[in-house]
Amino acid sequence: MALLEKYEIKEKGYDPFLIREGWQVAQLNADENQRVENIVRIDIHYQTDEVFVLTKGNAVLITAAITDNEPRFELELMQPGITYNVPVKTWHNIAMQEGSEVIIVEKDNTHLGDFEFFDLSKEKQSQLVERVNELFNKVI
Repeated sequence: MALLEKYEIKEKGYDPFLIREGWQVAQLNADENQRVENIVRIDIHYQTDEVFVLTKGNAVLITAAITDNEPRFELELMQPGITYNVPVKTWHNIAMQEGSEVIIVEKDNTHLGDFEFFDLSKEKQSQLVERVNELFNKVI
């Protein structure tokens, strides 16, 4: 057995590349689904926090509280090397610009079933695009 494992993920999208009992590490490389214009829903996990670390590019972490079927967004322009934790039972998504990369740590096999989706209305999608782009414009 090797004393060290090394991973390099080049493909776009979500790849849970290291899964161990109780936890997993994934890499999310920006793809069409993470373009803010294409975000049409947010998701929630009921059994795990989810940790995000920006390693390259620009990303906005989107969290939301939903009251009376109405999401209220909180947005965070991520900084490289800072660890961000989305607590269990928190609605969230992430908007990423082309070429951006994020490391994600969460409970093992979360991607196989510990999630629920909330579809955003067209009005909320437009609001999200406007607010996320305001943050992205701060880094240009």
